[in-house]
Amino acid sequence: MTRLRPARLAAADVLRLGAAGLRSRPLRMVLSAAGIAIGIAAMLAVVGISASSRAELDRALAGLGTNLLIAGPGQTLRGEDASLPAESLTMVRRIGPIRSVSATGRLDAKVYRTDRIPAAESGSIAVLAARLDLPATVRAGLARGRWLGDVVADGPAVVLGATAAERLGVRAPGPRVWLGGKWFAVVGILAPVPLAPELDAAALVGWTAAAKLLAFDGAPTTVYTRSVESAVEDVRRVLAATVNPAAPNEVQVSRPSEALAAARAGDAALNGLLLGLGAVALLVGGVGVANTMVVSVLERRAEIGLRRALGATGGQICQQFLAESLLLAGLGGVAGAAVATAVTAVWSWWRSWPVAMPVWALAGGVAATVLVGAVAGLYPAVRAARLAPTEALSR
Repeated sequence: MTRLRPARLAAADVLRLGAAGLRSRPLRMVLSAAGIAIGIAAMLAVVGISASSRAELDRALAGLGTNLLIAGPGQTLRGEDASLPAESLTMVRRIGPIRSVSATGRLDAKVYRTDRIPAAESGSIAVLAARLDLPATVRAGLARGRWLGDVVADGPAVVLGATAAERLGVRAPGPRVWLGGKWFAVVGILAPVPLAPELDAAALVGWTAAAKLLAFDGAPTTVYTRSVESAVEDVRRVLAATVNPAAPNEVQVSRPSEALAAARAGDAALNGLLLGLGAVALLVGGVGVANTMVVSVLERRAEIGLRRALGATGGQICQQFLAESLLLAGLGGVAGAAVATAVTAVWSWWRSWPVAMPVWALAGGVAATVLVGAVAGLYPAVRAARLAPTEALSR
């Protein structure tokens, strides 16, 4: 006697059966898929916003340049404030890979909006003598007005940093300010300088004008250098000894682009927290899928018994319910990926960032939801497959 073998269901048939099971309970399907979607959207949105932030940082650093080095005085062995020699600029220019050098010198002077303000109220605004090539070296732009080199270099003219102009209440060039006991005309206002923020809260006068009108001795307090990108680290190693050969230990050399990158990287802790919350939400969504599938098995025992009585095998029943779970999780994953992409795009547009949603994150997110769906649906599928036809039809 020939033993009949049960027909094998094609993959397309299994998917159709799974989709039919989900369509029979649309509200439950939407709510369960929403749980998965929220979890994966939270995780992917964090990844997308972080990637967009890094892309913005890379773009900003590309525009500002990562080859800026700043040398300034540190402290002596006695703990006193050190100083830089007046000839340090000439010596630094001899370093081969350096392409531009500029400097500022701190002046013993204060600046006020008028000569009626008490001397104690300085507003924490530094007064600096500035070389005429300073904006080109630090890549500083003018928000309004002109730079010192476009007016009489040794005249009583001043350019204010963005913060200094705000503190003095100067919104446009033209007014005069009381600087070092003399009236100086404001000829320009700098835009914020990300890599040299000390210039934002400073009043800048010409190098020659500072020597002529404010008794400046010509010794720089900060030296700015731009060098060939590939030789930045080499220049960094010799810069202190070049600026002050007699006491290189009294010179501090910094690379401000690293500080800017570190400040942005400080968001990693918050991103880790958000990723953890997203993982918890994804886990909750997986539990929701498991709960939905278990309830579905309990409610559809009659259907399972009828199919078994008509010849469906336990394996085919298992495939049907596992397909439902995978489809449910897959729908949630795709919806979550779409929401995360939209959130990243809107946030990046609002912050004027480039949109950078990694493809690997989207693919990995959807794959993670499918894996969650498989794990969550495995027990209900096996339980449905083990129901005997008589047991299922009797309840």
